Amino acid sequence: MRPSGETDLMAERSPDVLIIGSGMGGSSLAFALRGSGLKVHILERGAYLPREADNWSVEAVFHRHIYRSGERWRDQDNRAFKPNQHYWVGGSTKVYGACIMRFRPRDFEAVEHHEGLSPAWPIGYNEMEPWYCAAETMLQVRGAAGADPTEGTRSQPYPHAPVAHDPPIARLFEHLVAGGHHPFPLPTSVQQGDGGQCIRCKTCDGFPCKVDAKGDAETCALRPALTDPNITLETGVRVLRLLTTPDGRTIDGVEVETGGVREVRRAGTVVLSAGAINSALLMQRSANAPHPQGLANGSGQLGRNYMAHHLTAMMCVNPLRINETVYQKTISMNDFYWGMEGFTFPMGNMQMLGKLQAGMLTAEIKLAPRFVAQGLSNRSIDWLAMSEDLPDPDNRVLPDGDQVKLIWRLNNRVPNRKLAAEVKKIMRGFGSSLIFEKHGGIETTSHQCGTVRMGSDPAASVLDPFCKTWEIDNLYVVDGGFFVSSAAVNPSLTIAAQALRVGAHLKNKLA
Repeated sequence: MRPSGETDLMAERSPDVLIIGSGMGGSSLAFALRGSGLKVHILERGAYLPREADNWSVEAVFHRHIYRSGERWRDQDNRAFKPNQHYWVGGSTKVYGACIMRFRPRDFEAVEHHEGLSPAWPIGYNEMEPWYCAAETMLQVRGAAGADPTEGTRSQPYPHAPVAHDPPIARLFEHLVAGGHHPFPLPTSVQQGDGGQCIRCKTCDGFPCKVDAKGDAETCALRPALTDPNITLETGVRVLRLLTTPDGRTIDGVEVETGGVREVRRAGTVVLSAGAINSALLMQRSANAPHPQGLANGSGQLGRNYMAHHLTAMMCVNPLRINETVYQKTISMNDFYWGMEGFTFPMGNMQMLGKLQAGMLTAEIKLAPRFVAQGLSNRSIDWLAMSEDLPDPDNRVLPDGDQVKLIWRLNNRVPNRKLAAEVKKIMRGFGSSLIFEKHGGIETTSHQCGTVRMGSDPAASVLDPFCKTWEIDNLYVVDGGFFVSSAAVNPSLTIAAQALRVGAHLKNKLA
């Protein structure tokens, strides 16, 4: 409910749709609303990420973390940590690896895992498939349809041919095929070939792109959206809470702070796209008399079921061979996605990392002089083993005064260990006798999802299948928070596809 005495500086220019956040969800939704005639205004707490020499500096990006938020959160044991959070126009996609992969059809169904059940979504692959196509087109994805034996049916090919392998990676691809495996070109939104501006460098995965060749939310979705005069963006605005009408059924205002001044903004429809963690926090911090446990939290699920994937980065070193690869992130493999002989539970996805350099994963090799770390990275081929993190209501995000408490106790870890063991076995057969690995911890929030889950039952979910809150008529949440399960693939494409689906729904409803 609205606080007394607040000025309402935006009342005379209230948009039809107010989007909070310009990451993959918010920008894709704005893209979907182009040409609708609806007035759409986007609030972003960050600024435009600057183009500068530090964009491609290992020291600046991986040691000084100059593009991270600098926040300090607390875990379940009250220990402080620095999360991998980025607040920029385009959100965390400004530094993502641009892997754009669909869920497998079974990922939308209930699946038994080693430590429990991955629940079914209220929508299925067939319902999402045309929106996957639309999102792949928007993001200009490079890939090869039909190359992955586990993928679902497709109604359209990829917009562009896959990114070519550097010679050492082509040799690895041939080695995998000769070993009876089924590698496929990693679907990516990196604009190489077909007139793209990519210069094929080592500073892509985890770095900002200084030449705008990475298909992030800003370049592929927001910029085209802003060509519509009815769609506007405002930066440097931090949303503090959402205000409801006395009956709690409608968002009546959005309290913000910008330039040290507090204001109340209004809109007919409000869409939270602040990321799974911050959207859930904002709804909890907006608790009021009609919603004492947080907005739209009659189910008790708000802020719960946080998931972030089990991620193991692996640096596979062949001491006898220099790896001349520049752009490495071109192979993926799902041979163990649903398990293997002797282990019938899902294990997950293997995908190449961007080429590791001294000071990245090599920082985990204790006491290694820099020249040793450089020598190891010069001889490594680098993989990421990704396994499903199961939804657990006790894994949750909570406000901690002005700070954040993130509770994430690992579950379902055995499949990731087994998947990493298979990667090691394959790479030792390719000559990598030294293998170093790093496991993602609570600070790795790049794949955050699940905190505002959608469903078909209001008693067990926060959102309906179109991401509208069950209890508030004009509030939607369109970011990784709506995920019911995490599957074992990068979340960006599913966020974008659902945002386009919700955008079409809003156009039909509001325009």
